[in-house]
Amino acid sequence: METSFGMTAGKEAGWHEAPISSGASYGEPEARGWSRAGLALAGRLLAVVTALIAFGGPVYADQTVSEVLTAVVKVRSQVPMDARTASFLGTEREGSGVVIDANGLVLTVGYLILEAMTAEVVGPDGKPIMATVVGYDYDTGFGLLRATEPLGVTPMKLGRSSEVGEREQVLVASYGGSESVRAAFVVSRREFVGYWEYLLEDAIFTTPPHPNFAGAALIGHDGQLLGIGSLFVGDALPGEGRFPGNMFIPIDRLNPILADLMAKGRSARPPRPWLGVFTEEVHGRVFVTRVIPDGPADQVGLQPGDIIVGVAGEAVSGLADFYRKVWIRGSAGVEVPLGVLQGTQVRDLIVRSADRYIYFGLNPSY
Repeated sequence: METSFGMTAGKEAGWHEAPISSGASYGEPEARGWSRAGLALAGRLLAVVTALIAFGGPVYADQTVSEVLTAVVKVRSQVPMDARTASFLGTEREGSGVVIDANGLVLTVGYLILEAMTAEVVGPDGKPIMATVVGYDYDTGFGLLRATEPLGVTPMKLGRSSEVGEREQVLVASYGGSESVRAAFVVSRREFVGYWEYLLEDAIFTTPPHPNFAGAALIGHDGQLLGIGSLFVGDALPGEGRFPGNMFIPIDRLNPILADLMAKGRSARPPRPWLGVFTEEVHGRVFVTRVIPDGPADQVGLQPGDIIVGVAGEAVSGLADFYRKVWIRGSAGVEVPLGVLQGTQVRDLIVRSADRYIYFGLNPSY
């Protein structure tokens, strides 16, 4: 069974099926195709890492780094074997989360708890504590848990991710105290497009990559939370070839939906239409790589290898354009006309979109 969990962007089969463990190594930079700019940036990181990770003494106005890190906890969940996500996200998931209030509310990346049957968090004392799933937001990727017992830690303050610029020095922290902290630089702020019908504007990309990125905390120089770790990516810095790093969900995306997640388990905004396809962009074309069983696209005969060429008679140019043309048609349940190249023929398929919360049986109060 899987005991460590992670996701990597761009894998053809869908969500990452071979989780990156705590011992993951990315090898020498040259062997990984790092550019000269990447090597120079790595050199700068080595020069500042000692200053950034000064665990013994004061670093922030009212807390030491070690005190800030107590808010980073381990998150574990178990998912039934027959869950819809079990085949590509696993049944035993593990990552990190961040305590954000005095009552044990833990913010993490949502795929760790999607369809969870049971969940627990582990604080700095190493004691597992049962947790309940509070909510999950597909649009951002955030997930919320609440510990059923006091964790005895000081919550991490929420920062302002909008103020985080490129080349800013940050810390990336997973569960495990000072040994699980890495110094990093923000190398880009831009749109991220995921192959699972996901688009995140103004995502935060950092390097070098942290091996235990799932649910990890992105921490600013003032000790405040700037983002939650989501992915390993190979193109953290656009235009530089292979440039490994991590993608973080900006913390500013939490405030508009936090009250809804706590009250209802999901955002109150109308759900976007969901088709149930994994896709890949190649030279601006949208290729279908996987079709979710019994999902809307599967029901009308969409198949891996098909190329989506249009939505409602309008040509699509890349994944982001494809998603926006689908979402602009209305909320979940709306019909989405697709132009699809199957073999040598273009077929017109009308997909009755769905609400993926219903498909995946989101139940925040098990």
